[in-house]
Amino acid sequence: EAPRAAPAGDAGLGSGYPRYRDEASGLTAVLGTPDLAVGEQRVAFVLSNAEGIVRLPVVSVEATIEGSAMASAVARFHSFPEGIRGIHVATLAFDRPGEWTLEVWYPLPDGTTTGTSFPLAVAERPRSPAVGEAAPASVNRTLRDAPVAELSTGAEPDPELYRLTIAEALAAGGRPLVVVFASPGFCTNALCGPQAEVASVLRERYGDRADFIHVDLFENPHEVRTGGLDAAIETPLLEEWGLETDEWTFVIDGGGVVAARFEAFAPEAELEAALLAVLDAAPAS
Repeated sequence: EAPRAAPAGDAGLGSGYPRYRDEASGLTAVLGTPDLAVGEQRVAFVLSNAEGIVRLPVVSVEATIEGSAMASAVARFHSFPEGIRGIHVATLAFDRPGEWTLEVWYPLPDGTTTGTSFPLAVAERPRSPAVGEAAPASVNRTLRDAPVAELSTGAEPDPELYRLTIAEALAAGGRPLVVVFASPGFCTNALCGPQAEVASVLRERYGDRADFIHVDLFENPHEVRTGGLDAAIETPLLEEWGLETDEWTFVIDGGGVVAARFEAFAPEAELEAALLAVLDAAPAS
């Protein structure tokens, strides 16, 4: 049994990602997906030690509840753009709600293994829209409401991500939709990556077949850039979508149903695979 890590606060101001410190192994774990529910779920976390982020291509994970092993898998490492950060991701099936434990193991150069464990709170239903549910028809701000500099905290936002409201894209129907909730100018914790930029890359690749929308976490990005987070006004869409952590991406099919959901940063390969699955399943236009 892996040693149990102790809670060590969130991964960053307002991030909502719980952080655990294991003194026995020297490992720190940050859970990137606290909004877990019964069913098959994407579980993402960052492991680090005294040398920095653990970047092993795979680590072993096992989810237990009430002392019994219920689900095991390998978590694969995805490096963020520019290689500064990275995340391990596994898919696990939870058959009941409750407090689960995630055990993580990986080999050391001397032939021994090390690991840690930390809690996973699994609900009956997630707070955010689940796979198979209809996406909320939200009215986000667009270029019709404000210039692009007032729609994103990013340094060079892609104007194409701010042309449609979510409600408009859903009402048009027939085309998949990728919606990113993130604040590019305040991406400072271990689970946060350049998600709007990834969406822009995929828009250039698939924009003739799908729509892409970025919603900044803040209603007043231009004021936040100059006045800092003390001046921030959160967008009401976060409450509308039930989002309590700093970065989310949803892939929605042409019928307006959530096909994939990513809490914390979704690396390009992960997000592209989810989008392609929706595009491949869509009827020919």
